[in-house]
Amino acid sequence: MDECIFCKIAKKEIPSTIVYEDDQFLAFLDIAPANKGHTLVIPKEHYKVYTDIPEELLKKFAVVVKKVASSVHKGLEADGFNIVMNNYKVSGQIVSHAHFHILPRFINDGINSGWPHKNYEDGEMDSFKDKIKLG
Repeated sequence: MDECIFCKIAKKEIPSTIVYEDDQFLAFLDIAPANKGHTLVIPKEHYKVYTDIPEELLKKFAVVVKKVASSVHKGLEADGFNIVMNNYKVSGQIVSHAHFHILPRFINDGINSGWPHKNYEDGEMDSFKDKIKLG
């Protein structure tokens, strides 16, 4: 099986425009940005989706994402930003390597970041709560 493209980027086998790097994480500009400055943050070690990442690494990942998001926001003088992670193909994950998108947002940038809202039938929320509830 071929190694994933983000693993190759992490190993510097494929060039990228890096904006942050430490021993465990890498942040680089997306080559097909929704807005210029759209940045991807990845763990260097391969994990397919968010729930595969060990908790101790996930804590560090959150701190790195916060640092990068702050830098994108301030550096680009963006009006705001989205932090997005797609998990599995059905949700829009194109590269099967866990990664966060830091998407700088600007007033009137034309990006619709909302999704359609649905309604529960009477009493249906309890059924979903029972399926999801922890402990």
